[in-house]
Amino acid sequence: MRFLAIDPGDKRIGLAISDPTGTIANPLSVLKHISRAKNATRIIEICKNYKVEKIIVGQSLDEDGIPTIQGRKAARLAAAIQVISDIPVVLWDEYASTKIAKNAQIIIKSGKKKRKGHIDEIAATVILQSYLDAISPQNHDCV
Repeated sequence: MRFLAIDPGDKRIGLAISDPTGTIANPLSVLKHISRAKNATRIIEICKNYKVEKIIVGQSLDEDGIPTIQGRKAARLAAAIQVISDIPVVLWDEYASTKIAKNAQIIIKSGKKKRKGHIDEIAATVILQSYLDAISPQNHDCV
């Protein structure tokens, strides 16, 4: 089963995709934000190209588990995707995904100049890997 993760932002949307077995998350691309409807359409086109069976949308929550302003925007994008597609959409807590992505970028790219690229697809990868790890049968077998 192949999954696509979305890290929605006001300017850019990070995308990550799993391997065909749904085990490992990989960065895919960054889309420039246009409008919710157009973003949803472009995301569905990508899903069709990669034969995605489930979409994971990163949603930011506050310390009480309530969606933040960005989290509510993520929920609206998820709803827009669901309206035009029958691919299941799951909202997933994106807690610290950007911070983790920035730290990973620092480790991967040593020079400050090399780190100027977008981290949105890395943040989407963090979100997706978190989801994949949570649903992994191995994690359910642990005591």
